[in-house]
Amino acid sequence: MTASPGTDRPAPPLGLPDVARLQRRTSWVLIAGQILGGLGVPISIALAPVLATEISGTEALSGLASTAAVIGTALVSLPLAALMTARGRRPGLVLAYAIGAVGAGLVVLAATIRNFPLLMLGMAAFGAASSANLQARFAAADLAAPDRRARAISVVVWASTLGAVLGPNLSAPASRSFAGTAIPETAGPFVWAAVVFLLTGTLIGVLLRPDPLLTARALAAPAEQTREGRSLRAGFAAVKASPRARLALVTVAVSHTVMVSIMVMTPMDLGHHGAGLELVGLVISIHIAGMFAFSPLMGWLADRLGRLSVIGLAAGLLSVAALLAGTAGPSHGRSMLGLFLLGLGWSAGMVSGSALLTDSVPQPARAAVQGLSDLTMNASAGVGGAAAGLVMSQAGYGWLNAVGAALLLPMAALALFTARRHPVAAKGVTG
Repeated sequence: MTASPGTDRPAPPLGLPDVARLQRRTSWVLIAGQILGGLGVPISIALAPVLATEISGTEALSGLASTAAVIGTALVSLPLAALMTARGRRPGLVLAYAIGAVGAGLVVLAATIRNFPLLMLGMAAFGAASSANLQARFAAADLAAPDRRARAISVVVWASTLGAVLGPNLSAPASRSFAGTAIPETAGPFVWAAVVFLLTGTLIGVLLRPDPLLTARALAAPAEQTREGRSLRAGFAAVKASPRARLALVTVAVSHTVMVSIMVMTPMDLGHHGAGLELVGLVISIHIAGMFAFSPLMGWLADRLGRLSVIGLAAGLLSVAALLAGTAGPSHGRSMLGLFLLGLGWSAGMVSGSALLTDSVPQPARAAVQGLSDLTMNASAGVGGAAAGLVMSQAGYGWLNAVGAALLLPMAALALFTARRHPVAAKGVTG
């Protein structure tokens, strides 16, 4: 049985070909939404520190704008998961993009009246759009067959590539489009971001039908269709009961934290060794390519070799990345290779961890657990990004990479322990 669009009521049964066709349609809608919505965040986030400096009058507060967006992404994760658990993916994604659009509008207003607290509030709401982009990867997995679940997630992650690459390059034209108006040029990209988020929310609201989560829920075994199993409390209980779910949470959180902590300080280290803005931009672009462009490969490997094998690959890639970047010094080529591997390791950890998390908990609790995962991931990265500046200033970039590598040790140990205790799960895909 499947669910009627936007409801929990049963609809006529779907056969396997119908489910496969619906999965393909769902994937294409999510890919389109990810490309469009993915433009909105980077087109604006590149200018957020500049805007914060202009409004506050000091560079010391420039980093708070991006931090507020990360905090907003984390804070909205659980409420968004609760809404999706109750109503499905479509209402949750639409609401998140709407909140992001409101946040972008508040940022524009804050820039116009030069109000720093309002800027922080707007950036926090802006972060909801990032949460929607993250949750889209789980929506792609709702109807995917277990042995293709990682690939379904990876394709949606891959769709972020276009926005991640094009977005920063569109910041300057978006700023110039408001020259001579009451809106400061540095706030111009946020106007465009608001429009992009509204368009993305509309696309998801109109085309993501029937809702993939409600459909998957209706197709589940009768024992898995109880409302009691869908609560946030049930999600916490599901993670507590599953060693593989705990490993998945650790993998996603650690991979993201290590990546963010090293990446945010790399431009400063490159500058210390004589790199110009063009080279810094090239290194970050190659890093982004490593994050997104190869995610389908990571999905294929996770489906073919098993989730735990690719988690091990993630730990290895991130460790080598930290070694190369932390010892690069004036060798810009070594830094570039390190940042590419840092992105590649993040991709392996994000795709395999997300797939393992979905595999490891009962269907009713998945949306709640996925929200918990995004909360943990973004909160950890927020702390890591803030701590990275302190480590960099007190000990240097090399020690920052050493700390990042040290964070990978418990993740690798937990993966080995899980592989020994659960050899069947380590070798194959479980649903």
